[in-house]
Amino acid sequence: MSKPTPVKLGDLEEALMFVSSGEAFGNTAWVCRATGHVLWHSDEFTDFGPLPKDIHDGKRYVALPHQRELDIGSPQPLEFTRQHLPACVEQVREIFSRRGAYARFKDLLHRHDRLAAWHRWEEEQTRQALRAWCEENDITLAD
Repeated sequence: MSKPTPVKLGDLEEALMFVSSGEAFGNTAWVCRATGHVLWHSDEFTDFGPLPKDIHDGKRYVALPHQRELDIGSPQPLEFTRQHLPACVEQVREIFSRRGAYARFKDLLHRHDRLAAWHRWEEEQTRQALRAWCEENDITLAD
């Protein structure tokens, strides 16, 4: 049996964003264990080729999860605030109790000159979660 081709972390990041932002469109993505390629599908958009008939064979393919399945997304703003702006924790809790929270949260970060730090932190948290997911699913990441 040949050694599986590693998957590029950047490909996984893009696919995670696709899956997580397109629930209403039926966006899904799978990693081919043998080739390391990410296969994309959308019920709404036809830009992607047909999926292999054996796409649900867990030995050959693994479906990328939604970001909430990796515990990223909603919990991150509060955790970032605890670490980087502890005086604003209650304000961030209030922000996230209503609709449109991310825009208000980013305004708060901008006022405190922490928006760039937030983007770096969020990116690293996502990468860590994807690395752990790969390990759990026996997927090798490219260096």
